[in-house]
Formats: sequence, structure tokens, C-alpha cells
Amino acid sequence: QVQLVESGGGLVQPGGSLRISCSVSGGTLGNAVMGWFRQAPGKDREFVGAIKWSGGSTSYADSVKGRFTISKDTFKRMLYLQMNSLKPEDSAIYYCAVGFGLITSSMSSSSRYTYWGQGTQVTVSS
Repeated sequence: QVQLVESGGGLVQPGGSLRISCSVSGGTLGNAVMGWFRQAPGKDREFVGAIKWSGGSTSYADSVKGRFTISKDTFKRMLYLQMNSLKPEDSAIYYCAVGFGLITSSMSSSSRYTYWGQGTQVTVSS
């Protein structure tokens, strides 16, 4: 059993930056993939990016590539999402999730993730 708790969401102006975090407890993460997803009101949950816990290779959605960066602290068991050049359309609830044994081509599929956090709200508005 893995528990995930997101934090750090809030209100930020367009063009601003924000870093959200996800603490990971329980479980063994050797072959885990940590993902970030988001869901805006009235829209489907959307893949943002993911990172392999071992090795650290990453994958990003085209909509955030070059603006968002995923990182991790293996010792602290923390996952981060650094968001720069934020746009109003980035407003959503952001969720972290963990899946096991995912291949690169499946990292963007929410159905492949087993455990989810409760989400943190990010609002980009002036």
C-alpha cells in the first residue's frame, strides 16, 4: 500500500511559477513510475508528466513540455512538479499517482496507475 499526499497548490498569476510536491509513504518503489495528472472542471483527467523512480527518465505532455519539470528526491521519497510560465489553461486539480512496471508508452495512461493522491488545486489567474 502506497500513500500519496500532494501539497503546494495555490493561486498564481499568468506567467508565474509554482512548485507542487507529493510525499510518498509505504510500498517499495523499485520499479515504480510516478505520474502527475490534472483535471479541470468539466474535463477529463489529463496526463502532465511522469518519472521513473529508478533512473529518473521523464516523459511530458506536449502542452507542458519546456515549461514543467518533474523531479524526485529518492531519499526523502518526495516527488515535485516545477511549473513555469503558467497559463490560465493550466488551472486544475493536480494529482500525483504511482504505477508499477510501466513501459514508456503506457506512462501517459491514467488507468495504468494504482495509487492516487487527493489532489491539490492550482489556479492561474490575474
